[in-house]
Amino acid sequence: MRDIVRFCLRTFFTVMKVRCNIAFDENKLPAKAVYVSNHVSFLDPLLLFAFLPGNPVFALNGHLYRNKWIRLFMKTADIMPFNPIEPGDIKELISKVDSGRCCVIFAEGRITENGGLMKIYEAPGLVADKSGAPIVPVWISGPQYGYFSKTKGKLPHRPLPKIRITVRKPVKFKLKDELRRQRDHISNEVYMIMREMSFEASYNDNISLFAQLMKTAKVHSKKGLLRRPMFVEDINRVPNSYKDIIIKAFVLGRFFKKKTQPGEHVAILLPNAIATLCTFFGLSAYERIPVMLNFSVGAKNMVSMCKTATCKMIITSHLFIRNAKMEPVIEEFKKAGLEVFYLEDLRKYITLFDKIGAFLRYKVKRVPHKEGGNKPAVVLFTSGSEGAPKAVVLSHANIISNIKQMSSIETINVTDTLFNALPMFHSFGLTVGTLFPLFEGSKLFLYPSPLHYRIISEIVYEIGASIMLATDTFFRGYAKIAHPMDFHNIRFMYGGAEAIKPDTRNMWVERFGIRVMEAYGSTECSPVVTANNRIFNRFGSIGKLLPKIQYKIEPVDGIEKGGELCVKGPNVMMGYYMPDNPGVLVPLKDGWYHTGDVVEIDEIGFVYIKDRIKRFAKIGGEMVSLNAVHEMVIKACEASGPDYSYGVVAVPHESKGEQIVLVTNNKKVTQDCLHNYIRANGMSELYLPRLILYHDSLPVFATGKADNVTLKKQVMEELNIAQ
Repeated sequence: MRDIVRFCLRTFFTVMKVRCNIAFDENKLPAKAVYVSNHVSFLDPLLLFAFLPGNPVFALNGHLYRNKWIRLFMKTADIMPFNPIEPGDIKELISKVDSGRCCVIFAEGRITENGGLMKIYEAPGLVADKSGAPIVPVWISGPQYGYFSKTKGKLPHRPLPKIRITVRKPVKFKLKDELRRQRDHISNEVYMIMREMSFEASYNDNISLFAQLMKTAKVHSKKGLLRRPMFVEDINRVPNSYKDIIIKAFVLGRFFKKKTQPGEHVAILLPNAIATLCTFFGLSAYERIPVMLNFSVGAKNMVSMCKTATCKMIITSHLFIRNAKMEPVIEEFKKAGLEVFYLEDLRKYITLFDKIGAFLRYKVKRVPHKEGGNKPAVVLFTSGSEGAPKAVVLSHANIISNIKQMSSIETINVTDTLFNALPMFHSFGLTVGTLFPLFEGSKLFLYPSPLHYRIISEIVYEIGASIMLATDTFFRGYAKIAHPMDFHNIRFMYGGAEAIKPDTRNMWVERFGIRVMEAYGSTECSPVVTANNRIFNRFGSIGKLLPKIQYKIEPVDGIEKGGELCVKGPNVMMGYYMPDNPGVLVPLKDGWYHTGDVVEIDEIGFVYIKDRIKRFAKIGGEMVSLNAVHEMVIKACEASGPDYSYGVVAVPHESKGEQIVLVTNNKKVTQDCLHNYIRANGMSELYLPRLILYHDSLPVFATGKADNVTLKKQVMEELNIAQ
């Protein structure tokens, strides 16, 4: 009877567009196993009853077990009421698995209310560990868009959403002995397995950026029969829907298609605005590769960037050039033989037929190039914090994988509004700040500069933003100026590009009651490598590695604990274009990217940055951390207040190899006060800067990150030391 009911359910669900993919031979299913699944709707137990192999025991939480319809359709199944925090229920389930049965447990206990993972209980891990059974990860996607879910108002609902059930190979689950008594570590291990499943189920490694935009628009562009929600807004305060963005992208893309060749690099010199977004997608749609120019580095460097990426055309705006007073930059471009095209001039070229054609392409959902994969998608530039900026070539798969990696640890939806003031020429601002909300169905507000502290605080309050991204420098600026109610709607904030200082974190917690979570990455990694989240967050750590990122720790001479972090994964770049070899892709050796950061990783995967390899000075054969010296100076000068800047660099020395130089705008700092602090705290005398220089200001990048390369050049020029 059970088999007949299952067959009927399976046939019905198959007709209703449900597909199940099992990654192993059903005949080789272990005699005992623990199916661990996410929980997105009331249909979940029926779906798993119909499609999972074997005759598993269904451990149903109270809200499912009490549902008469579920009990009716699963009357022939072996079900039991299950409370994940009740020891008796856990022991009963362990005994059933020990007897040679499989069981099904929903790791979250309750149905998700945001479409993603919620709290993970330790019960599945305890059952697997105590019974010696492997875990079989299961991921259900699709029902969250149906009427049997709890995501109404957060995700668009429709009568027949496509449903996919993904069942992965069994995974051995055995806790380390030293972690056995720590319940958080058990749920952590289950969470890591489910997080990997979330990424694998949502990531398509061969889709293009524009095709991904069209795919998201198909799901989120309508609400009811007539209403089209607005998703993107900028300082012009004219909201745009997905339809608006795509039609404008088609118009721009078709125009520039006639002026360029397939695969050609086209530079974009524009601030954060809807026009920039449409230009980016317009080029991408027709296989032209956007090159995002960093307009904060000056004309000479921008011309060098164009040469490195072999650009012939630059797309910009009369309004932007005029407001930013960048007319001399345009002259330099023209002298270098580069063609400059202004978006305002498009009006005289675009006809009514072009607009109608773009509208029809949107209606038929025509994607010029669906496949992306390892084709170049965008060219960005490194910050130059360690030398001349290099061009970083990121593929479609690099960017989309990083977005899906982020979505596996933080779920966002239409109820969220992400405020992004980080420039799109910065990898963090482009991938996480712009494409992440756009591809996940969240609202996006684009602001052209992160430096307008008071205005930004007001806009965040006005639009009710729930997510913010920034660097430590900018977070400090917002916190000092903002009213406590300005950030009342913020759910979470991410800081990157530089370390989040304890003072900054404490300021946000005390004044606004908001945790600033830290993430870490680099342009070469699209950019995010590790991140904290609301489930697993440790102050002082940069979080855990994102799904599907491999790592290795390479030893560094002179450093006893930890080593250099090297990573490899789907988000790691295709390679570099070097300034001395323009347009020639230089791939990474074996796909491994050497971050240059010295890290330690604890027993459950949290990563801690200890230092940067190139931020060491070698004094008389001893390795001295410049970051440690910098921290010592800040602590020694706490009484002066937080408004001063300090920079520490190492310059050559005749007898000792190198010497440490402190540069600051705080004229109260002396060697005596630093020396007294070092002696009082039992620190090494090597930490004492041998020279102190007083500058009115210290160089920083557009992101607020300290520009140590420029600072070192200034110091060496001032001390008359040869480069």
